[in-house]
Amino acid sequence: MKRFIDRQQELRFLDEQYNSESSSLVILYGRRRVGKTSLIHEFVKDKPFVYFLASEESELQNMRGLKEQIAEFTGDTLLEQANVDNWDILFQTLTKNMSGRRLVLVLDEFQYLGKINPAFPSVFQRIWEKFLLDRNIMVILCGSLIHMMEVQALNYNSPLYGRRTGQIKLRQIDFQHYGEFFEDLSYRELIEHYAVTGGVPKYIEMFDGSADLFSKIERHVLSKRSFLFEEPLFLLQNEVTETGSYFSIIKSIAAGNRRLSKICADLEVRQTNMPKYLKTLIDLDILEREVPVTESNPEKSKMGLYRIKDNYLRFWFRFVYPVKARLELDDSAYALQKIRANFIDNHVAFIYESVCRSEMWRLARLERFYFNRLGRWWNNKEEIDLAAFDDEGNEIIFGECKYRAKPMDIDVFETLLSKKNQVAWKKDSRMEQFILFSISGFTERLQKLASSREDLILFKSPESLSSLSI
Repeated sequence: MKRFIDRQQELRFLDEQYNSESSSLVILYGRRRVGKTSLIHEFVKDKPFVYFLASEESELQNMRGLKEQIAEFTGDTLLEQANVDNWDILFQTLTKNMSGRRLVLVLDEFQYLGKINPAFPSVFQRIWEKFLLDRNIMVILCGSLIHMMEVQALNYNSPLYGRRTGQIKLRQIDFQHYGEFFEDLSYRELIEHYAVTGGVPKYIEMFDGSADLFSKIERHVLSKRSFLFEEPLFLLQNEVTETGSYFSIIKSIAAGNRRLSKICADLEVRQTNMPKYLKTLIDLDILEREVPVTESNPEKSKMGLYRIKDNYLRFWFRFVYPVKARLELDDSAYALQKIRANFIDNHVAFIYESVCRSEMWRLARLERFYFNRLGRWWNNKEEIDLAAFDDEGNEIIFGECKYRAKPMDIDVFETLLSKKNQVAWKKDSRMEQFILFSISGFTERLQKLASSREDLILFKSPESLSSLSI
């Protein structure tokens, strides 16, 4: 299933940089397995390019690796046989042999060059200005260690700050493209696969095939021989030093402790020590901080909740980490039993809310709804799964998302009508619409009610809206 899916916006941006009249320097970064290298290969497939994958070997070994790539591209046999111990020679040779179409130079896993030689970002700054600036070249610096890429290439104190002409922080693929990976799965099956693999292309590839989902989980997640078994550990070990502390925080949030006070109480640590850890996990795209969507000043809101942003990490910390010792002994039966019993109610039902938000953005692009803010709403007593509005307008949409075995009945809508009265946003002048998401459909009573109300939409799957207009 190695197909290139989505990433059209990123490809358009890279094409714009490529078609620029001057040299360009693009920083492309994002977590492991998210598809950075695949994006690069798709972009350069019809262009002259030099691609170099840096490693954690010595600086001299990396020079030799780049030398081989440049010698092959230029056909320079003297360079191929030369002993090179200076970066300048390599880039000077490359630029002297440029001709015709614009060249793309890719330095993948760039952060390793700065790891083995902390001065390398300064070295490359000089190389950029001496050899590459104002040449017919596009340079892509790519990296999978987010923190190191930010320090070496993006932060104000980086020698490369101000040199880049653009940057892409590549994120996971949105659910709306999931059907392109699994064309034979039902909508329900797509959601349940998404609840495990998220939008990480490498994980998605592993879950291809006709086997049922739990068999795939047993083979690719619960087996200590699968790379997914230790994936969370590798993700954090490469980014942070206090791996155990970060693991404890994520585990606590996975167990349902979402407020700062509850996380600290669960771990028995002071609240003053926690924000720096949470901020790091947010910067790494592992966590996100939520506030009620109507909050006017989210950064200062006291209603903030933390959630695990990555579906696989959420699944792993919920079901795998607590029984990892048994899995090390190849005892997967117990873990699989727990997953089967709790997968829907304790995992998929929550992921379904993010799927519904993705569907709302899809509807907005189809001009069925108009809004620029979308999220959950809650106070100390009530919670609404979905609220969407335009800051400059007076229309607001309220919604509920239910992943249950039985069809949704009218009581869910009646409860929503009661709860929405507690939302203060433009309460005296707003126009209200409602949308209900249910994976198992709707009772006849609720369908009949919806047919009599122009402000109520029922959503079971994208196909269920094909004949409706808003």
